[in-house]
Amino acid sequence: MEWINAYHQSKKALLIIIFLIFGTFILNLSTGIMPLSLSEIIQTFLGNGTANQELVLYQLRLPRMIIALLIGVGLAVSGAILQGLSRNALADPGILGINAGAGLAVVLFIFVFKQAGTTGVVSPFALPVFAFIGALTVALLIYSLSFKGGVDPGRLLLIGIGFNALCGALLIIIQLKMDPRDFQQATIWLTGSIWGTQWRYVNALLPWIIVLLPFAFFKAKTMNLLQLSDPVPYALGMNVERERRILLLLAAALAGACVAVGGGISFLGLLAPHLARRLTGPNFYSLLPASALIGMLILLFSDFVGKNLLAPADIPVGIVISVIGAPYLIYMLLTKRGNGVKA
Repeated sequence: MEWINAYHQSKKALLIIIFLIFGTFILNLSTGIMPLSLSEIIQTFLGNGTANQELVLYQLRLPRMIIALLIGVGLAVSGAILQGLSRNALADPGILGINAGAGLAVVLFIFVFKQAGTTGVVSPFALPVFAFIGALTVALLIYSLSFKGGVDPGRLLLIGIGFNALCGALLIIIQLKMDPRDFQQATIWLTGSIWGTQWRYVNALLPWIIVLLPFAFFKAKTMNLLQLSDPVPYALGMNVERERRILLLLAAALAGACVAVGGGISFLGLLAPHLARRLTGPNFYSLLPASALIGMLILLFSDFVGKNLLAPADIPVGIVISVIGAPYLIYMLLTKRGNGVKA
């Protein structure tokens, strides 16, 4: 019943976002080194396109767009969970060090893989697993160190910022020991780049989103209660610390899987939930779906800008989002917005 009420309250905003996602998706499919008109796209989908059109559409652009949608959903929902968990709209898997922990684990895995002299390509299905391990390790360390008779949301945020800096330093050390070509690839990847433009990367990421996203939506009621002072959910019979641990692990899993395919895309988990909160309010029944949709839209639009602004050069999507997100973060701080998330 709560989902139905939340949908009716924010129906207009959600429908507009869906329409914009569809338009941006078509725009992305049609633009690039080889432009395609809308009629050519339709004809190709109907099986009447040329071999080149089918190659560009099915093997290059379509998997890239689907990966962008999946990463947008994952990072946005992860950011919404972390903001609700810390009661602070400045929380983000990138700022808290979860993205950096996932990136550190993936780069370390690739480095060891190369040093061992193993032939072949690293399996895309292994990358999300190692990214999750790295994100989970950082998340557990943040939780453990911020626990002092309970988790203080402010302490959680500050410790996360510290781990972000630590993981960033360790990443630089590992990169300096890499082969120059691997170093360059790792650097581009860590800035946030949708580099896995193949269906196998879609297949590697999709199960994580399919399993974790419904569970995140299921936890909407819990997250609403956690916005209240701790005595209230305790009085209602909730095991507050257990729920916080579950939500932290959920956010780490979503962010880790997305980092494995899309690299260290920052600010998306900050921007999407904050914009969603302005459109739909703080109720997580509507905030989580709105965050997921806005995350898709932001990443699709940023990818469109990145691949067309300096074409044929491709700007990593993480840089585009940072150009948008950093000024918005400064705006939030200057206007004293986002210092807390109120229920």
